[in-house]
Amino acid sequence: MTELHTVRVYASEENLPREDQLAYKIARVATDDVEVTAEVEEMVINRILDNASVAIASLNRDPIVSARTQALAHRPGDGGTGATLFGVDAATKVSPEWAAWANGVAVRELDYHDTFLAAEYSHPGDNIPPILAVAQHAGSTGRDLVRGIATGYEIQVDLAKAICLHQHKIDHVAHLGPSAAAGIGTLLGLDTETVFQAVGQALHTTTATRQSRKGEISTWKAHAPAFAGKMAVEAVDRAMRGQTSPVPIYEGEDGVIAWMLDGPGASYEVPLPAPGEAKRAILDTYTKEHSAEYQAQAWIDLARKLHRDHPEFADPTNVEKIVLHTSHHTHYVIGSGANDPQKYDPTATRETLDHSIPYIFTVMLQDGEWDHVASYAPERAQRPETVALWHKVTTEEDPGWTRRYHSLDPAEKAFGGRAEITLTDGTVFAEEIAVADAHPLGARPFGREQYITKLRTLAEGKVSESELNRFIDAAENLSSLGAGELDALNVTAAVELERAQKGIF
Repeated sequence: MTELHTVRVYASEENLPREDQLAYKIARVATDDVEVTAEVEEMVINRILDNASVAIASLNRDPIVSARTQALAHRPGDGGTGATLFGVDAATKVSPEWAAWANGVAVRELDYHDTFLAAEYSHPGDNIPPILAVAQHAGSTGRDLVRGIATGYEIQVDLAKAICLHQHKIDHVAHLGPSAAAGIGTLLGLDTETVFQAVGQALHTTTATRQSRKGEISTWKAHAPAFAGKMAVEAVDRAMRGQTSPVPIYEGEDGVIAWMLDGPGASYEVPLPAPGEAKRAILDTYTKEHSAEYQAQAWIDLARKLHRDHPEFADPTNVEKIVLHTSHHTHYVIGSGANDPQKYDPTATRETLDHSIPYIFTVMLQDGEWDHVASYAPERAQRPETVALWHKVTTEEDPGWTRRYHSLDPAEKAFGGRAEITLTDGTVFAEEIAVADAHPLGARPFGREQYITKLRTLAEGKVSESELNRFIDAAENLSSLGAGELDALNVTAAVELERAQKGIF
C-alpha cells in the first residue's frame, strides 16, 4: 500500500534525522529494487514513442536548433560512450547532460506530450530525455531504462499530488529535478545515500519563478524542463563523486518549504510507494491528442463537437458572449482569470497562444480541426472574424469543476467544464465535457495504435518510413535491448537539420 509521509519545516535545533527527510525517502523509493509490472512497461514504451513524435515535429524550430547546436559542441568525455540527439545520426554522440538538454527542449517545445495535474502541474515525460541520455552514455540495458523511467514518473507524480508550487509562483520543474535525479539513480543502481544527495542538489538548482509561464511567454518555456533534466544529470554526477547537498533541503528552516512554498507552518502529506510496492504512477498520467496546454484538451474536443453540431456558433455576428465555466486552475492559468492581456493579443507568441483557452476554443470552434503549426500561425490568429469571436470568450471559476479537478477519484477527476453560449437573439446554449476524448475515460482513449499514429503523422516528411519502422520496433521490444543497444531509441531525420547562429560554445 502507498504510504503517506508528513512533511513539515523543522528548526535547526530539532535536528531532523536523515532517514525522516523527504529527499531520503524519495531516494529509498528509487533504490527499492522492485520489478516493473507489464502494464507499466507498456506505458513506458508508449511515452517513449510519444516523446519521439513531438520531438521529430520540432526538429527545426528555433529553440530546438539552438539547444541542439549547443549540445553538438560538447562531445562525451572518458566516462562513457555519449548520448544521441533527436534527428542526428546515432554515430554522433554528445555528453549526456547536453543530450538531456537538447532532447528535453525538443520534447517540450510544442506542449504536446504527456501531463499529470493535481496539486501541481507536471509533464512527466520530461523525465525521459535525461534518464535515456545517461542510459545511452553508461551502456545500460533496456530493462535498466524501463526501471529508471518508472521511478522518474513515480516521484514527479507523487510530488505533484501533494505539493503545490504554482500557488507560490514557483515553476513546476522544481518537482522534475528531484524526480529525474531519482530515476537516474534507479537506472544506475546507485545506493540510497548517493541518490539522497543527488535529489537534494537537483531540487536546490531547479527552483525558479513561474514568470516563464506568465504574460508574454518566451522560448524559455521549452528550455525550463530541459534545464531541470540537465541539472539532474549533473547533480547525480557530483553525488557519485562524493559531493553533498543542502540538508534538509525540503524541511530546513531556510529550506524550500519555509521560504519558497507554504512557509514555516506548512505541512504536506506526500504519497510514496511502500517498500516492495511497484511504481505505478505512470498509469495515472495522460497524453495529448492536440498541441496545447493539457487543460485545453477537453475544451478543444468540445469545440470540435460544437463546430460539427452548431456551425452558427462560429460566426461572431451570431454570438453575444461565450463563458467557459471551469476549474480554478484553468481559469487562472490559461483563462481570463490570469488577467494577461496577451491572451487576447492577435500578435502574441505561439507560446502565449497555447496558454490562452479563449483563443484555442475560438479557433477550434471555427475550424473544427487542430494543427500544431497552422492553428497558431500569425495569419490564423489575426483573422478579423477570429479576433471578434475570441474577444467574446471568457472563463469563470466554478467550485464544482474545481472540486472535480482536485478529486483523488479517477472516475470523478475532470479537466473540462461547461460552455455557456449566449446568442444575439437571446438564446442560451450550454454543453459540458469532463475529460478529453483521448483521456483513459474519454470518448476515444489513447492506446498503442493511437501513439503510433501520432508518431507517424508528426514524422511524415521528416523521417523515412524504414527508419521510423526500425525505431518503433526497437521501442516495442525495449526490454530485450542489451547493454549498449539503447542508441536504437534515437531517430535519424531525413531532412537537413538547421544550425543556430554562433554563441560562446
